[in-house]
Amino acid sequence: MTDPRLHLTRRALVAGGMAAGSAALLGIGARAVTLPAGYPFTLGVTSGDPSSDGMVLWTRLAPKPLEGDGGMPARRIPVRWEIASDPDFRKRVATGNAMADPEWGHSVHVEVAGLQPDRVYWYRFLALGEASPVGRTRTAPLPGAPVARLRFAFGSCQKYEAGRYAAHAHIAASEPDLILFLGDYIYEGDPSSKAIRPHLNPQPFDVAGYRVRYATYRLDPQLQASHAAAPWAVIWDDHEVANDYANATDQHNGDPVAFLRRRAAAYKAYWEHMPLRRAARPDGPALKLYRTLQWGDLATFQLVDDRQYRSSRPCQPPELALEHKDYASNLPTCPEREDPARSILGMPQEQWLHQAFSASRSKWNLLAQQTLMSPYPRLDPKAPDAPPRLYGFDGWEGYPATRERILRHWRDAKIANPMVLSGDIHAFVAADMPDPDRPDAAPVACEFVGGSLTSHGDDAKLKANTAHNPRYRFTDGAARGYASVELDHEAARVIFQTTADVTRADSPVTPLARFRVGAGDKRLEVLD
Repeated sequence: MTDPRLHLTRRALVAGGMAAGSAALLGIGARAVTLPAGYPFTLGVTSGDPSSDGMVLWTRLAPKPLEGDGGMPARRIPVRWEIASDPDFRKRVATGNAMADPEWGHSVHVEVAGLQPDRVYWYRFLALGEASPVGRTRTAPLPGAPVARLRFAFGSCQKYEAGRYAAHAHIAASEPDLILFLGDYIYEGDPSSKAIRPHLNPQPFDVAGYRVRYATYRLDPQLQASHAAAPWAVIWDDHEVANDYANATDQHNGDPVAFLRRRAAAYKAYWEHMPLRRAARPDGPALKLYRTLQWGDLATFQLVDDRQYRSSRPCQPPELALEHKDYASNLPTCPEREDPARSILGMPQEQWLHQAFSASRSKWNLLAQQTLMSPYPRLDPKAPDAPPRLYGFDGWEGYPATRERILRHWRDAKIANPMVLSGDIHAFVAADMPDPDRPDAAPVACEFVGGSLTSHGDDAKLKANTAHNPRYRFTDGAARGYASVELDHEAARVIFQTTADVTRADSPVTPLARFRVGAGDKRLEVLD
């Protein structure tokens, strides 16, 4: 049997300047461990969505992870799970049995309850005569309970082909209370001959293909270390299915029936590889991802889905859909774009969000979502001296009425310290969010976009476009990395952490910029 004492430690992660990623995940100190043939836990372990008495524990049995069925037989396999109050499992506090079902890729999602609030625990799985690596997790504090501090990291956009995951090793080494992943966990494209490390299978369209793509990412030891270091809370963006999709329409205005078939496969594989609860298990092309996560009296997170329910793209020439051509973006506004009946979240989710914020009594209220939310008009290259007047339609600029309703609700309902956490645009951004009715008044909230973990920058004109808007306090489209946040009752402190060289697994990670938002202020302060 594999050594049951294998566990993640800070010492293991920092040994040798973050080199030897496999030792960091699978060894004690710097000692590497050779996995036996047929080892079922090749994709590691993770936990997620912590509550005050438990969390979700995840693994997937896959001795041959780069095969569509993981190399597993077409039958259910019993899996034992254990939770302890110490990393060596001398003090077990909960155990149980689960079944790994071939229908769900032999993934395991254990919803643990009955633990003590605001505690650190360790967990592992046992199956087929083997023990998994040990993961570190924790429960949240009781709802409304006094909490002095919360430390979390958030990031997005980790294209495997674009770089190594030194950032994840540093996230793991910092042992945060929580890790938020805000979308583009995988990228769906065909392998690139110019990639730093090419994808290991063709572009996926079915469940087997998406499973192999997830396995490609999850085999990375530094990503496994990050998953095993703390509970995760995840949402998706577009590349978990296909680039720039909107509801039932893909980027190319293809056949919606065919696309929904692909979306169903992608959503199934997503659930199979994420620490999500049974309530999120997909039904065909539908998966309810939006939810609330509470952290005592200090913070409430609302996690939303801006892909699955959004209205159609505005301002589109009608022939594009008829001829199955790519949608048009970076266009002037039109009446359809301003239509208040349109929503990037869909009206049911939007109403849920308003109610969820109104119900919160937390000091900090955080909206975790996929794409840049702040207003972002762009310069017209045909009129470079004119004010920005073009709009991209893949994000919130295609749905301004939704943004305005949210900001008005925060203002009118006096929601305490709202903050937006965002991803998608492959850039670091810190911005004050204006009152939609009084642009010159104090901001309603602030937004932080936490860069991309590896994916290359897409917007070479970011600084030029935002230079016209004083609400943008910081932008950087060249650096890669993530954001770390510390909340207390006095302030939120945010650091943009940048990877020096994404081609190196042992790259150093250093602060790029620091910010502070005082409780009750809503206006961010740039520290350096």
